[in-house]
Amino acid sequence: MGRGRQKAKHTKVARELKYFSPDTNYGALQEELGGNPRLEEDLEKWSEYITDDDELEDDEQEPKTA
Repeated sequence: MGRGRQKAKHTKVARELKYFSPDTNYGALQEELGGNPRLEEDLEKWSEYITDDDELEDDEQEPKTA
């Protein structure tokens, strides 16, 4: 008998989550996706640890053979 009430609650919660749209903080999102502003400084400081693989871009990497 309790299954109907339980299912109704789950349906209500699912519907609320589906149509919920929080306010988006675009400034914080831009900062997060903007990357590391200290990247150049870090690369200079830790240049001895950079390998050849790190310097290649994803599309320039050669496929590794076994």
